[in-house]
Amino acid sequence: MAPPDGKAESAPDPEADLNAILSTEEQVELALLIANITEIMRKHLTDTFDASITSANKPQQARHMTDKNPNIEDSKPHKETGDEEKARKLRERREKELSAPKMLELKNAYLDFFDNWRNSVISRVGAVVNSPKEVVTEQKEKATIAATADSSAPAEPKVIRSNTNIEEADAALIELYRPTSTALVSLPKDRRMLLLHAMLLLLLSLEHYVAHSRVLLLHISSSLHLPLHILTEDEVKVAQGLLEAAKHMSGTEEADKRTEENKVARRWKVGLAGVAGAAIIGVTGGLAAPLVAGAIGTIMGGLGLGATTAAGLLGALAESGVIVGSLFGAYGGRMTGKMMDAYAKEVEDFAFLPLKGSRHHEPKPEDRRLRVTVGISGWLTQKEDIITPWRALGRQSEVFALRWELEALTKLGSSMESVVRSAAWAVAKKEIIARTIFASLMEALWPIALLKVSKVVDNPFSVAKNRADKAGLILADALINKAQGERPVTLIGYSLGARLIYSCLMSLAERRAFGLVESAVLIGTPAPSDAADWRTMRSVVAGRLINVYSENDYILAFLYRTSAIQYGVAGLQEAQDVKGIENVDVSEMVSGHLRYQYLVGSILEKIGFEDIDVEEVAREEETLALLEEHERKEEEKKRGVEIDPEAEAAEMEVEVKKKTAQTLMERAAEKLHLGK
Repeated sequence: MAPPDGKAESAPDPEADLNAILSTEEQVELALLIANITEIMRKHLTDTFDASITSANKPQQARHMTDKNPNIEDSKPHKETGDEEKARKLRERREKELSAPKMLELKNAYLDFFDNWRNSVISRVGAVVNSPKEVVTEQKEKATIAATADSSAPAEPKVIRSNTNIEEADAALIELYRPTSTALVSLPKDRRMLLLHAMLLLLLSLEHYVAHSRVLLLHISSSLHLPLHILTEDEVKVAQGLLEAAKHMSGTEEADKRTEENKVARRWKVGLAGVAGAAIIGVTGGLAAPLVAGAIGTIMGGLGLGATTAAGLLGALAESGVIVGSLFGAYGGRMTGKMMDAYAKEVEDFAFLPLKGSRHHEPKPEDRRLRVTVGISGWLTQKEDIITPWRALGRQSEVFALRWELEALTKLGSSMESVVRSAAWAVAKKEIIARTIFASLMEALWPIALLKVSKVVDNPFSVAKNRADKAGLILADALINKAQGERPVTLIGYSLGARLIYSCLMSLAERRAFGLVESAVLIGTPAPSDAADWRTMRSVVAGRLINVYSENDYILAFLYRTSAIQYGVAGLQEAQDVKGIENVDVSEMVSGHLRYQYLVGSILEKIGFEDIDVEEVAREEETLALLEEHERKEEEKKRGVEIDPEAEAAEMEVEVKKKTAQTLMERAAEKLHLGK
């Protein structure tokens, strides 16, 4: 999403600048802070494409050693050790991967996008603080990554083991977004809070809230030593304020005017036929009408900014209901009928289901947020499984569950459940543990009894995996077409839900659709752990990209055995050699693939996710404890009983068909009742 170019700048409103908040020196310091933070963000971007960076952990004693061995004379020829040869070959492989034309084009496109966004932010800050262009340019040139502590330190996964809602979330904030040195930190807390409020409004005045703007605010919060909850609460208040104020804003006339402007300048320059149709708005000047300024000031009074100042910081966003609607997805390109028809033959049941309110009615203003989170389940055993795993997500973001391919996921869920409960699996699991999961996978040493029942699950997995890839393309289309507005989106999925996210991110990268996704959490992913793929995905995720894996996921290893295992399996191991990827091992928590849907909240809590409902997490844990007790009793009943694997497989196939039919009948009855 390249920020708009060539927009006419409005004359600054003397009441709308930051003079009332900051002195001249502090305004200059603010411009330098923004320049320094965006410089470190750019460094993180270029690190993604740096072949010299490897995530392989060095021994502790080797971390401070130089490239030369002082115990060996330089004059003597040095014979390469086995480890050195391996490291050299891996580096050569990374250099070859990164020098490929496709990867170079991706890097250059990402840098172009980022630099355009950065310039638009710095220019906007300069305009608001009334700094001449020369002063803004000077601060940008002064920018240095040295202002941010430990900016060159390797990214380690952020793991937190307790409630992340308050103090722990702040610890995560500081560790993930290292504070940048600034004299503004010496301001009283209320003025630092006011400055953060002003920066949020200022970034929104660009008429979009791209993922990089959100990451910038996280860096600013950390640098000003402000708790995370202050930013998230501000975001909620501003969302409510804008939607309330939009009721008083202009409508049809503004829309016609903007549509005409749209023909000249489009914010999105993505090679996609279906992009046209979104109400894309440019940054323009003009003061807010008194009525609108009053409405905004009344709602946002709690932020500590006056009505005129708030409206001035928001710019054109304070004048037009159309622009506000575009921000929240009320206007612009939605999932059109034509788009869905193009995929209808291959993918069914694609819909965003809000966790609050009803999808059959317009969302209530109090449920709207400046950020969006989409949870994607990887299989179903009952229709509630679409929604239930995501109840642990809190209220600071607008949360949706993605419904997709009900029939394929139900068949997969029923078949996996049947296999895991089978006698053949109970025996096979012991054999797999004895020789390790990776030996079974790489040497194709699977127990014969398990291979005999494999027909129950292999085809449903293959079909659902194929549908996940295609549904990922639709999700990419939905995000590009602003189905969720101009807001940053966080994607979280487990199993084939994570595979869907993998497909979506790869598609976004291919279409150069940067700035849409804030963070992505892929849990137990049946996809490659290969560096090239994760490097590509990293380019379209502005914030955290997290690979959650378990070395105890025997079902995933078995299901994925016929896929391209030579590129690794992300759900079983780390994704290595890409700066900025967080790998989190949950082997202690996850004893098997079917556990993931009961552990979403606990896993998100462990990785320091910023908005978790701890009461829902406790309920998840209670449900899992009851399930494990039930399974233990069932295993005891089967112990010592001789069962023919082929006969058991036939019984399982009948059971899967019965369960799938029952779930689909419930879904059909629900659709009939709702008239949908």
